Amino acid sequence: MTIIDLSQELFDKMPVYPGDPEVEIKKIHTLDREGWNLRQMTLTTHIGTHVNVPSHMTSNGKNLDAYTLESFIAPSLIYKEGIRYEKANGLLFRDQNVDQRIADMIIAHPPKFIGLASAFEFDTAIEKLLLEHGIISFENLENTDKLPDTFTFYGVPLRLSGTDGSPVRAYAIVK
Repeated sequence: MTIIDLSQELFDKMPVYPGDPEVEIKKIHTLDREGWNLRQMTLTTHIGTHVNVPSHMTSNGKNLDAYTLESFIAPSLIYKEGIRYEKANGLLFRDQNVDQRIADMIIAHPPKFIGLASAFEFDTAIEKLLLEHGIISFENLENTDKLPDTFTFYGVPLRLSGTDGSPVRAYAIVK
C-alpha cells in the first residue's frame, strides 16, 4: 500500500484568492513563557486544498455539516476523455480543467465528487453550476502527477457547523 499526500501546505502569508483575507498563523504561547506552544490561525474555509459544498455558491445549497464523512471518501479515477465511471466513484482532473462540455457530462452522470489539480482553477460560472447540481468539489490537489489511473481518495474536512467548505487533508491510497 502506498499513501500519496495530495494536500497543499498551509503557512503564514501564503498566496490567497484575489480579494480574500490573508492567512495568518502566529505563535501566541511558547514553551519558555507558558510551558506549551500554541498558534492562532486566521484563514478562510476555501484556502489551500479544500472542499466546496453547494452552500458555497447557492442560496439553498447544503452546508458541510449535512454530509457524512463517507461523502468525502471513494474509489476514484483520473479523468480521461470517454472515461466510464460509477456514481460511487470520485473523478479527479489531473491533466485538464473542467470546461462546459465536461461539466454537462458530470451533471448528466454525477460522480460522488470531483477534484481539480492545483495547476487549474475552476471557472466561477462552471463551479457554481456544478454546486447548483449538488456536485461536491475539491480544489488545489497537489502531487496528482504521482497518481495511477485508479486509487482510493480521502478528502476529510474539519467538522465545521454551517459552513460552505473546509480545508482538507487529502490523500490517496494506492494498492
